[in-house]
Amino acid sequence: MKPFAYVRAASLREAADAYAAHPGSRYLGGGTNLVDLMKLGVETPTALIDISRLPLAEITELPDGGLRVGATVRNSDLAADPRVRSRYPLLGQALLAGASGQLRNVATTGGNLLQRTRCTYFQDPSKPCNKREPGSGCGARDGIHRDHAVLGHSEHCIATHPSDMAVALAALDAEVELYGGPDATRTVAAAEFHRLPGDHPEQDTVIRPGEIITAVLLPAAAPGAVSIYRKARERASYAFALASVAVLLDLDDGRVRRIALAFGGLAHRPWRATTAEARLTGAEPHPDTVRAAVDAELARAEPLRDNAYKIPLARNLACEAVATLAGTRPGPPATP
Repeated sequence: MKPFAYVRAASLREAADAYAAHPGSRYLGGGTNLVDLMKLGVETPTALIDISRLPLAEITELPDGGLRVGATVRNSDLAADPRVRSRYPLLGQALLAGASGQLRNVATTGGNLLQRTRCTYFQDPSKPCNKREPGSGCGARDGIHRDHAVLGHSEHCIATHPSDMAVALAALDAEVELYGGPDATRTVAAAEFHRLPGDHPEQDTVIRPGEIITAVLLPAAAPGAVSIYRKARERASYAFALASVAVLLDLDDGRVRRIALAFGGLAHRPWRATTAEARLTGAEPHPDTVRAAVDAELARAEPLRDNAYKIPLARNLACEAVATLAGTRPGPPATP
């Protein structure tokens, strides 16, 4: 066992100070991912800074009609909140599609965003992985990569981000609130919070050293907009997405006034489908039009030997989701 210190922070300032005093430390919320990685020897923090008892477990109304979700709100509590269920149904659906009920009772909002990839090469210290050990190589590229990325990957990393909640937040234009000190609070768009791998796959997010997620900010729900989350996985529960989609749709006289579409399971971060959104805005959501728009988005995909199936899978999920929201019938299933 590798020894580590444990600090129970009584305030954000105390947590940030403890982090600075222990180089190589990690913040501890629910611990559902971090503790597993410590058991595997992937994470070896010098100290755990426990922030689970800080006053960050409330869901409060914002003046503009949105919601502020504290970083330590449990996933099960967030999914069950009546305001989330009525205003942001896709968020509740995404949360309930993730993990098991027991894990959702422990996992936190902030921790959900900070969970690391489930790539088996990352989780096995005996295998090469640039995310775990920069410069060691990517074992998945020529190995087992059926579940890996088809969008936005690099020669250094083809891992996908596992969060369902993060995909919903990207589609909702949510923001992540970060505390870096008394005079260093900032917000980052949820869709930009996670990084593409590029040359530095070890950097999962844009969070700066020592910063603490304090909340997620949900904008006011648009009157009349409808939303949905769809997920394809290999078994009915406790499985990560092979592909998923979050869609928010607002129609005006039969045409798309606004659409937000984000994919999960396809990239190193939730993939906001801006090309498809631009093509659909102002158009009628006819199945052929939707399919063409989604195909334009997925044209950027670069599948590997064993994961090309993700492209038609994602296409069909998106087309079915939009058709459900628009009340139209989807076209015939696409084939690889």
